[in-house]
Amino acid sequence: MGSVLDTMPAMFDGMKLAAVATVLYVIVRCLNLKSPTAPPDLTYQDTTLSHFLLKSCPILTKEYIPPLLWGKSGHLQTALYGKLGRVSSPHPFGLRKYLPMQDGATATFDLFEPLADNQSGEDVTMVICPGIGNHSEKHYIRTFVDHSQKQGYRCAVLNHLGALPNIELTSPRMFTYGCTWEFAAMVGFIKKTYPQTKLIVVGFSLGGNIVCKFLGENRTNQERVLCCVSVCQGYSALRAQETFLQWDQCRRFYNFLMADNMKKIILSHRGVLFGVGSTKMVDADLSRLYTATSLMQIDDNIMRKFHGHNSLKEYYEKESCVHYIHNINVPLLLVNSGDDPLVHNSLLTIPRTLAEKKENVVFALTLHGGHLGFFEGAVLFPQPLTWMDKVIVGYANAICQWEKQKPPGAYCLYY
Repeated sequence: MGSVLDTMPAMFDGMKLAAVATVLYVIVRCLNLKSPTAPPDLTYQDTTLSHFLLKSCPILTKEYIPPLLWGKSGHLQTALYGKLGRVSSPHPFGLRKYLPMQDGATATFDLFEPLADNQSGEDVTMVICPGIGNHSEKHYIRTFVDHSQKQGYRCAVLNHLGALPNIELTSPRMFTYGCTWEFAAMVGFIKKTYPQTKLIVVGFSLGGNIVCKFLGENRTNQERVLCCVSVCQGYSALRAQETFLQWDQCRRFYNFLMADNMKKIILSHRGVLFGVGSTKMVDADLSRLYTATSLMQIDDNIMRKFHGHNSLKEYYEKESCVHYIHNINVPLLLVNSGDDPLVHNSLLTIPRTLAEKKENVVFALTLHGGHLGFFEGAVLFPQPLTWMDKVIVGYANAICQWEKQKPPGAYCLYY
């Protein structure tokens, strides 16, 4: 009996040690602590322009180093972006502009003047399209705008139709996955108001799809555009819908969260969208909205009807930039993260193939960064400015420099 009792403490110590080891193993696996850091994987063609850009924008060829303890987890990067947006976010001052649309809708965007001279000596405007349901007041947009202003860029930020909580809809329509009408109206206003300005087009997530589709829809949309940068978009909604129903990388859970957010936005405007003046929505659509648990259900029952698409497949086909992006002839930087839980790796064959075929395209794929995270920092606390903010402005600076000193007969930015 005594010998058994003597061994009990050792047994308990062994169990504690095993439990601690298990917890540590789970932490290491979940936080992906053993994953290395590396420069972005770049796909581009060997041209004078690409060599100039990589030399003038060295951040694209250097290691992206996320915060040590949690930054290698795409889920935590995405969660921190989703919950906080950014840390110590600035409050840039802008003027809100209202643009009446032909269908009775009212597009809004916020305009921020530069806080310094642009290094090129030129008047350059960033025209920015945020992610799904986002607007100029989101922290990641404010951080990027502030950084861009200090580098001498005017910024125009589209507020997605229906996204601002204090702005009422003026017609029974809100933003969709690929509708470019409001973005086109904002760009047209900027071109008319500032006839000497040149444009840097920037899109985040869903906004990346919209800006690439806009540029590819019509060659005239590329006039006075120096370049385009798209970050964390999925390129094809039709191909993405299948991956959003999978539990791999908790994608189905993210789908539910985004659907819940979309549901709140739609319901905040239900008086306009489902009221007497609406001819496209019926009470049955509203009932199906309440029970929807995925973006696809909302898109099928609500979103596709804003533009009269007959089916979900038609809606995704018509509103995805994958069918337009090959028409873009200005320099195009496509940025994605390998651990983005929202964008399946199978979708990344689209930008990679495009960069292999077209001289104007660079595709940058980071190991880490999550969805619109890209936080940097030493161990625990992230820096206010992210790798994403730096790389967009760095690429824009390089393009402005190229435009100013490009050799005769070199790559032309205008088509």
